[in-house]
Amino acid sequence: MSQYRRVASVDAIPAGKGAVVEVGGKKVAVFNVEGRFYALDNLCSHRGGPLGEGSLRGKRVNCPWHGAQFDVTNGQVLSFPATEGIASYSTTVEGDGIWVAIY
Repeated sequence: MSQYRRVASVDAIPAGKGAVVEVGGKKVAVFNVEGRFYALDNLCSHRGGPLGEGSLRGKRVNCPWHGAQFDVTNGQVLSFPATEGIASYSTTVEGDGIWVAIY
């Protein structure tokens, strides 16, 4: 069963950017793609790089360590050196808050 937790205000994560937040003791990367918010594990599946610090182009985030790319909408790996996707989490916006579901 999932439970949503407020992680940030909508204004805190501008369009085209990401941020690292903590949800239930876990670090999660939240991305703003044209006003829609997506959440992924913050750790790249290749070597554990901090995805929330990576550059975002459209729906692709680049790991800042080795350049692996992931689809922020579902965590699917899009390019090497990573070969495995990462967990994605449901998000919702209520009022001015971004909420992420944890499992």
